[in-house]
Amino acid sequence: MKIRSLEDLKKIKEEAQKRIAVREGHAEYKVVVCMGTCGIASGARQVMAAILDEISKRGLGNVAVSQAGCVGLCDREPLASVEKGSEKVFYGDLNPEKARQIVATHLVNGQIQGEWVVHVER
Repeated sequence: MKIRSLEDLKKIKEEAQKRIAVREGHAEYKVVVCMGTCGIASGARQVMAAILDEISKRGLGNVAVSQAGCVGLCDREPLASVEKGSEKVFYGDLNPEKARQIVATHLVNGQIQGEWVVHVER
């Protein structure tokens, strides 16, 4: 985007602040995408991009997204966890489409997408 006015600059600043808040903010839900080399090789970057895009499209302000390294389940990569309070749900064998569905079912409707669950901690 070319900056042509002060309003353009303000718009860029607001969008950047929203992206930073999603990654660093304190929220009801926390999504952690495993971005070890095994995860990246399996498509974790595309999964992360899909999650961030879907959260942005839906305007979810109650979700923080971050990344972690390898958690030792390399054969189930790409992996991501959804955390709320003391509950942590690990999803595996993800792709961008599954990641978008997890946003819709788990983060929007509060229902665990059971068929892709690898592990649940409570």
